[in-house]
Amino acid sequence: MKLSISPRLTELDAVVAELAKNSIASRIRAKDSSIWGPDAQPEASIRLGWVESADISLPLIPEILKLRDEFRAAGITRFVLCGMGGSSLAPEVITKNAKTPLVVLDSTDPSQVRTALQQLEKTAVVVSSKSGSTVETDSQKRAFESAFRAAGIDPTERIVIVTDPGSPLDKAAREAGYRVFNADPNVGGRYSALTAFGLVPSGLAGADIAGLLAAAKRVDAPLSTDSSDNPGLWLGAALARTKSPKGSKDKFLIDSAELLGFGDWVEQLVAESTGKEDLGTLPVVISSEAPELRNRPSDVLVTRFSQQDADQEDLTFYGELGELFMLWEYATSVAGYLLGINPFDQPNVESAKVAARELLDSPAEVAEPDFTDRGVAGKSYGFELIGQSVESALKQLLSLVQADSYISIHAYLNREAYPQFEELRDLIAQVTGRPVTFGWGPRFLHSTGQYHKGGPKQGIFLQFTHEAGQDLEIEGRPFSFGTLIQAQAAGDARVLQANGLPVLSLKLTNPLADLELVRNALA
Repeated sequence: MKLSISPRLTELDAVVAELAKNSIASRIRAKDSSIWGPDAQPEASIRLGWVESADISLPLIPEILKLRDEFRAAGITRFVLCGMGGSSLAPEVITKNAKTPLVVLDSTDPSQVRTALQQLEKTAVVVSSKSGSTVETDSQKRAFESAFRAAGIDPTERIVIVTDPGSPLDKAAREAGYRVFNADPNVGGRYSALTAFGLVPSGLAGADIAGLLAAAKRVDAPLSTDSSDNPGLWLGAALARTKSPKGSKDKFLIDSAELLGFGDWVEQLVAESTGKEDLGTLPVVISSEAPELRNRPSDVLVTRFSQQDADQEDLTFYGELGELFMLWEYATSVAGYLLGINPFDQPNVESAKVAARELLDSPAEVAEPDFTDRGVAGKSYGFELIGQSVESALKQLLSLVQADSYISIHAYLNREAYPQFEELRDLIAQVTGRPVTFGWGPRFLHSTGQYHKGGPKQGIFLQFTHEAGQDLEIEGRPFSFGTLIQAQAAGDARVLQANGLPVLSLKLTNPLADLELVRNALA
């Protein structure tokens, strides 16, 4: 594992020295829940299990490999993961870099769910949720249960449950006869990469999970040592530069193109951990050709996954995946300490869930959201995506950009069918000169969604929705997937609006054709 810090960040020397003096690294390793203050202590006391995941998770490996071999012997070669946030992003990173196929279903888009329901004769499904109450995961589980039964397959033979011990899902799944793997209950979702949430789907798909834990174990000592050589302290100090005396650096660009999907995992870890109490550090996942690298905003840091020493970047990091999971988890906890916030709670995530539930209880409001056509900060304004109104709407939205703003694109679409929408990130960054994040809805609600509502009130939001032509019912629920994703989008827009943040919602009729309208309007 290697971390290189640019000599430009000279003020970090004193910060790191103070962290070492206060024994922050060793106290984290010792699971000292008092580090983040008395208000955070009750939550922190049950969320520090990740520091020993490399040891605690070892007994899971033979169980996972045994089940993998059973599935292979039965001709099961396709694995689907139903999960949100940390439950899906870590396995996605692990399997992508291991080059082992895993279908990650972290969407409520009807067409994306329907695609995942194919090839059932050779498919096994992992359903991951700490409690089982996550509406997306519960709905996906119901969809697979219905599809398996319709195909004459017993769902209990093909669905594997990962959850906390004693959770409602744990109890119900065991009673129904499902295979269940219990995760460490003292680890929060976004810190759970090296628990059952990361290991079960990755191991079943064929990734080297023993090697992953071994790599994590190797960095236990260097990351828990109170020394100026500790890379976790340096990275944490860099992430907390929002309080820097030399000017706020409350956003950081992360280019991890060589480590597939790692930026997305870092994004949810840092954004959800630090974005609260009007503070935080915003991760912005970029490519090596991002416009922000050519015309760097003054309030951003640049980080890159690279073996080279930091030069044009502010810092570079390199290592095996297990090592880097631990590095960033330590650093995020350190950043929370420096910012004076609790890095283990997510107080604003629930607001969007509540708003979505209210809309599900009143379906007519989902179909007819109360948008206005005024481009005023703090107001949501929506348009059908037709004609000149698109250009007018985008100009109104982007006219609100300030010197410290960031723009966030939320695409409530099938991410497998419409990856072209990610190209808008670079285009809007070029047009505005400001950092731009891109999130697929509803999965971002479980990661950057916390930052948007709890962090600095700097966001400007562009939301895309699409009413799918063919909906998909959810067995045992009074709403469909189509209704659910529309409620999630509208609910999030309302919460952002209630926080005084501008939201433009564009309802697509033909996504690819309408994307061209948006591109032309931005030209």
